Amino acid sequence: MRRQRRVRKGGVQAEKQELFTRLIAQGMSNSEACRMVGINRKTGTRWRYGRTVRNTSGELVQYPPVKIAVLRPRSPRYLSEQERVVIADRLTRGKSIRAIAAEIGRSASTVSREIKRNSDPGGRYRPHHAEHTARTRAARPRQRRITRDAVLREAVADLLQKRWSPEQVAHELHVLFAGQPRRCLCTESIYQAIYDPAV
Repeated sequence: MRRQRRVRKGGVQAEKQELFTRLIAQGMSNSEACRMVGINRKTGTRWRYGRTVRNTSGELVQYPPVKIAVLRPRSPRYLSEQERVVIADRLTRGKSIRAIAAEIGRSASTVSREIKRNSDPGGRYRPHHAEHTARTRAARPRQRRITRDAVLREAVADLLQKRWSPEQVAHELHVLFAGQPRRCLCTESIYQAIYDPAV
């Protein structure tokens, strides 16, 4: 009986396969997704439905089908994948950050920060890598500042026990911690802290 082995995902095709999967999840046909990604239809079919083939040494190689999960839409305040494609395209053409920002209707600082945060380890800005990096970062739960900082938490708790409103607490933090912007919270953050059982 011949041994079966699974092919590892990764390498040059990994990013194309990820994009192909997203396009299929959005309802695009197999042939259209293949054309968009730049692969032949046989490759796309193999990625979508999986396949077992025999390699030159006679071993059975299993290509599992891709897992298609529909991505939740994000708030428009975050860059979309299409905007990231435009950024990458314009960077390749040598456009300035200000020109790119004006074209997609974002601030220059947003585009600049996007390029710095989501470029690959080689320093290149690739839109699908950037999208994956941004989604991974967004999926990680962030610990609130008030949870990490015991001094800040105690100050907020004391003021709330005096029956101060979150608006008054936010104002007072600017007085108590003048020159310490990391310990100043907006009213919304204080409301979130009140209703967050983890705080």
